[in-house]
Amino acid sequence: MKVPHGTAPLTGLRVLDLATLFAGPVAATMLGDFGAEVIKVEHPSKPDPSRGHGPSKDGIGLWWKLLGRNKRTITLDLSRPGGRATLLRLAATADVVIENFRPGTLEKWDLGWDELCAANPRLILTRVTAFGQFGPYAHRPGFGTLAEAMSGFAAITGEPDAPPTLPPFGLADSIAGLATAYAVMTALAARDRTGEGQVVDMAIIEPILLALGPQPTWYDQLGYVQERSGNRSANNAPRNTYRTADGSWVAVSTSAQSVAERVLCLVGREDLTAEPWFATGADRARHADVLDEAVGTWIAERTRTEVLAAFEKAEAAVAPIQDVRDVMTDPQYAALDTITTVADPDLGPLRMQNVLFRLSDTPGAIRWTGRPHGADTKEVLAELGLTESELARLREEGAV
Repeated sequence: MKVPHGTAPLTGLRVLDLATLFAGPVAATMLGDFGAEVIKVEHPSKPDPSRGHGPSKDGIGLWWKLLGRNKRTITLDLSRPGGRATLLRLAATADVVIENFRPGTLEKWDLGWDELCAANPRLILTRVTAFGQFGPYAHRPGFGTLAEAMSGFAAITGEPDAPPTLPPFGLADSIAGLATAYAVMTALAARDRTGEGQVVDMAIIEPILLALGPQPTWYDQLGYVQERSGNRSANNAPRNTYRTADGSWVAVSTSAQSVAERVLCLVGREDLTAEPWFATGADRARHADVLDEAVGTWIAERTRTEVLAAFEKAEAAVAPIQDVRDVMTDPQYAALDTITTVADPDLGPLRMQNVLFRLSDTPGAIRWTGRPHGADTKEVLAELGLTESELARLREEGAV
């Protein structure tokens, strides 16, 4: 079937989001942003905990408005016969199922790959867990925090004389969510060739390890273990945060040699660029104290506005250290519409992150914000062909 020009690229794709907190739902949100029909399946009495995470307004969870956008919401108790049978009927109409139960849970309910594949051989079953589907840790409970600890992220984050530092947000989950969306699209591309579905096994501990770069290779070949270095880098300098005269902060990066030279010329220390050690990033990093002193002293004598203007004129890399208040008014984010305004039936105009990237011909869109728990149960199951009497039986059983 030819898709009309301008139609969202994933239009016609049906995704069942059975997952909670946070990697699996993030992946489903990304698919929904580009046109997939996402049906969020939650327990009738135990909704996705993200509905209650973080600040709320008038009793309405704000995180859910973002995470639940572009999703229809239904309730099913998969442990009950009626819930199991209904899920299999839904799976027969779907392209993708995303779940994050502990390994063996779906099998306990007779909803494992054998049953799902029998219902729909073209299905992509995407399993997102902390540790993967096998191995000595597979059955342990786990969250993104454990991945941030296990991967080496925490070990290299923070000041050298301070404890390892965990991020104050769902870093590993977010990275795994991005990776899961990529994995789903890869499996769908394979299905286009083979006509058959398959299982995606995503362990949250793995994508963040890839994001950390070549540490395993460094250790394998050199026995090198990266240590905490605060804002400094072992690969280039100056690279740090610096305080301005008006009490603001800016970040400077000099990953490119030419940029490093421009920065030192800008701050009046062109003499340092003639030093033999200035010729490589690694050698500059070994002289970070000298370089930080030169750059930091110059910046400390000027306001943030003056610093940013001078760096821009010199074509040197700098950025202000911004909090969310600055992000909301930043002209570059505004130009990209990164923080967009969406109409919400509960809260009115609501600002949130826009879809992740821009496509010139088939763009994504936020069609609606996170909906109430079970809001679409009756409609979705009626579309599936369930009669009023069947729905009534499911309610009596407690399956919806």
